[in-house]
Amino acid sequence: MARLAPLPAEAAPDLKDSFNRYQELLGYVPNSVLIMQRRPKMVKALAQLASSVWDPASEVAIGFKRLVAYMASRTHGCNYSMAHAAEAAHRAGIDDAKLEAVVDYRTSPLFTEAERVALDFAVAAASQPNTVTDELFERLKKHWTEGQVVELAGAVAINGFLNRWNDTMAPALEREPIEFGEKHLTRHGWRVGKHRP
Repeated sequence: MARLAPLPAEAAPDLKDSFNRYQELLGYVPNSVLIMQRRPKMVKALAQLASSVWDPASEVAIGFKRLVAYMASRTHGCNYSMAHAAEAAHRAGIDDAKLEAVVDYRTSPLFTEAERVALDFAVAAASQPNTVTDELFERLKKHWTEGQVVELAGAVAINGFLNRWNDTMAPALEREPIEFGEKHLTRHGWRVGKHRP
C-alpha cells in the first residue's frame, strides 16, 4: 500500500506537459509520479531527464537500454521499477524470449558479447557498494563508444533514483506492469509485493 496517496493528474495543471511525456513513454502516468507531484519541480526535472535518457535518437537502442534498467532495478531489488522497465523493454521491441532470458544473459545465446558486458556494467553500477572496476570499464569501451557508455550509465542512474523513490514510497503498481510482470517475470522471483494495489 502506498505510503502517500497518488494525487489525481488534474491536481497540478502545470504538470500537463510532463504527464504527457510519461503518457508517451509508458502509455500511462505512473503512480510514483502522481505521488511526486506534491513537488512539481521534481516531476518536471525527472520528466526532462527521462526524456533525454529514453530519447528515440539515442545511439543505444531504447529496448536494450530498458533491459539495462531492468537489470539495475533487479540488482537494487525494486519490484515496481523492474516491472516498469521490463514492460517498457517489451514495448520498445525486445522479444519476450530475450526478456525472459535476461537474468541468464551471461550464458544465453540470445545476447551478444557487447550486450553481456553492458549488462555486467548495469549490475556492477547498481550494486551497493558500486563494483564497477577499471577492467570492466575497459571491456565496456571495447564494445561501446564513449557516448554509448554515457547512455548506459544514464539508464542505470535514473533507475537508481527511481528504485530508491519507489521502494520508499511504495506506490501501487499499475495494471499494465502487473500483468506483464506476472506473465514474464515471476519465474525469476519477481512479485508485486508491497506495490499491490
